Amino acid sequence: MFYQLYEMNHAALQPARLYADAVRFFYSNPLNPISHTPLGRSVAAAAELFERTTRRYGKPEFGLTKTVVDWKTVDVTERIVWSKPFCNLIRFERSLPAGRKPDPKLLIVAPMSGHYATLLRGTVEAMLPHADVHITDWVDARMVPLSKGSFDLDDYIDYVIDMFHALGPDTHVMAVCQPSVPVLAAAALMEKRGDPFVPSTMTLMGGPIDTRRNPTAVNLLAEEKGIDWFRDNVIMQAPWPVPGFGREVYPGFLQLSGFMSMNLDRHIIAHKDFFMHLVKNDGDSAEKHRDFYDEYLAVMDLTAEFYLQTVDTVFVRHALPKGEMKRRGEAVDPSAIRNVALFTVEGENDDISGLGQTQAAHDLCVNIPADRQAHYMQPAVGHYGVFNGSRFRSEIVPRIVDFITSYGRQTRVAAKPKLVRSAKS
Repeated sequence: MFYQLYEMNHAALQPARLYADAVRFFYSNPLNPISHTPLGRSVAAAAELFERTTRRYGKPEFGLTKTVVDWKTVDVTERIVWSKPFCNLIRFERSLPAGRKPDPKLLIVAPMSGHYATLLRGTVEAMLPHADVHITDWVDARMVPLSKGSFDLDDYIDYVIDMFHALGPDTHVMAVCQPSVPVLAAAALMEKRGDPFVPSTMTLMGGPIDTRRNPTAVNLLAEEKGIDWFRDNVIMQAPWPVPGFGREVYPGFLQLSGFMSMNLDRHIIAHKDFFMHLVKNDGDSAEKHRDFYDEYLAVMDLTAEFYLQTVDTVFVRHALPKGEMKRRGEAVDPSAIRNVALFTVEGENDDISGLGQTQAAHDLCVNIPADRQAHYMQPAVGHYGVFNGSRFRSEIVPRIVDFITSYGRQTRVAAKPKLVRSAKS
């Protein structure tokens, strides 16, 4: 009943949120003389802070309507090109001149780990000038009726394979964090079968391929507690009246509590600074806070079967690096991968996927030729900086673009030396 209690508390606070919003509007209205005083701004700031910390944040929009290609600004349109109950595949269609040589097809597999795919807005935006970008838009499990069936890690792998088939040959894939494991598994299964739609290149970024290497607090918690603890303590039924009523899920609000508890002091300081920015009428700084937390606090539920199978397979049993991972009884053998070029990216200060965890993919994919493998460690960034931010745009994106253009089946060039393994070297 904990989920229902959470919903009841949220509903009970609705009148207080409405009142706080009215107070904020009154004390920030420029026609009200008090709004121009420190007292008025303090009251408005307190009201906004209360409203923002007690609301539920809906799914954000990508909002990418323009990009620059060949030094010209072109329009971008979102279009769903493939759909199943738990995921939509979005293509960011660019208005390019007819007859222009097509850019590489890039499938960005977003993490299904609590946040929406819009968390990768910056990733998509950075790749749009260079590629025909598609992204997995995972659906909030509480919004999927029970009649649509279940969704587990095996289904996730099947979805990825189906997307490769939908996009056609010579597709490049970029897996950010959690999907590194299912994407690697999908490529291994496809290579084993001789599937012609296997991706040309596979870029794995900050992913938990082998969490025994430099384990983080997240990895240690999973190993210490074991799968039964997670099943007993974090799995709940979606409440009425959501469409997925009765579905067993790992609720988004619990995930968010875990995210924030890892850096609680930082979040408290950020909200204190937000209050002071409002009081000092520093609109730009306050707006940056709103933009970040509108995204960060928007979370989705995961199906219980997907979450538990992922925790057990990746973090408890370490099935992939041990050679014990199976998909519907079929062994996942990374050594079967021969034709997919592999690029791994890590962040020096990553506290989610420790250094070496993603690089471990090279040790598993022993039959990929050495000149078709590369690894890069980005100094001075954490987990988020691996796929977003200024260093991602200036230092990581050029390496990814170089890799996928060099090893595409239609654009393949002569073998070249491996990329530098670290900016420090």
